[in-house]
Amino acid sequence: MTGSKRTRLLAATAVAALVAAGCSAGSQSGTLDGLQSIGAGLRGAPGLRATVYATGLPNVSALAFDRTGRLWATTAGNSDRTGDGLYMVARAGAAPRQVVSGLTTPLGLAWYRHKLYVASLGRVETYSGFDGSRFATPETILKGPAVRGENNNLVVSPDGRLVMGISAPCDHCTPASRWFASIVSFRPDGGDLRLVASGIRAAVGLAYEPGSNRLFATMNQRDDLGARTPGDWLAVVRPGQDWGFPDCYGQGGAACAGAPTPVAELDPHAAAGGVAIVNTQLDGGAGASALVAEWALGKVQRVELTRSPGSISAYLTGMKHPLAVLAAGDRALFVGDWGTGTIYRIAQD
Repeated sequence: MTGSKRTRLLAATAVAALVAAGCSAGSQSGTLDGLQSIGAGLRGAPGLRATVYATGLPNVSALAFDRTGRLWATTAGNSDRTGDGLYMVARAGAAPRQVVSGLTTPLGLAWYRHKLYVASLGRVETYSGFDGSRFATPETILKGPAVRGENNNLVVSPDGRLVMGISAPCDHCTPASRWFASIVSFRPDGGDLRLVASGIRAAVGLAYEPGSNRLFATMNQRDDLGARTPGDWLAVVRPGQDWGFPDCYGQGGAACAGAPTPVAELDPHAAAGGVAIVNTQLDGGAGASALVAEWALGKVQRVELTRSPGSISAYLTGMKHPLAVLAAGDRALFVGDWGTGTIYRIAQD
């Protein structure tokens, strides 16, 4: 979360008012048409069933499964960070158990080669040797790389590198460090830090399309333009790209000359969060789709990936502030509601 994004989290009612004011020109915002009750208090696309997997996780921010099927979750508050930490849920319905405390805004989580990677404010840490209660070996493998920079989602690339988004420290300023407003990659030991793409105000959610090296990212846009603020973006990010922040924010013209274009434009002021790429088991037969959490609007959007730009429709509603989404190997989607501390499992009925 950038500074302005934290302000947005602290003033949810103000965000709602901005959203209610209307969408930016050209937005492809989905509607609520076609959704039905699917259980657990949620409405979703026909053919889905929702169940509560876990409760009691205040401000759940990221999710990851280990090889034994245990679900891990980070929690990240806005102004009050005393509850920031790492939790483990042994199975569906089990009470979450705090394993690590004292973290600061952990927003990225990934298991790789028996190590758990946690991205938080200004650092990336690994944890290994879990004995059922605690980890034997915690290690900080990366400091920064932007001083006090907000490190966001963390994923493992097909070539075994860790990939991470880093927010800009501001709404529309020129950052002092090249690591701000970027996506970076590094080896599992934290070495060989590389800039993947630059000029991205806040790449919050990251996901690779299964079986490919296509990296999808959600991008939070400027918040200071009122009704002129563009919708947040879902984009495919390629190495070496410059998305133009802070000069270009999708307005076109000379400021955006040569800048890439997104796969889809989401709602303005949506605070787009996690993204998961799914196939026909979870997308209603539409083919490959991206499922994107919109924190400020309390819903998950579906973006069809079989066309460009991708058409958008509402996929899930009934949550307060969904943030973390995770596609699991058992053809299920897990959604963490930051606002209620609930983790939902979504699968075919």
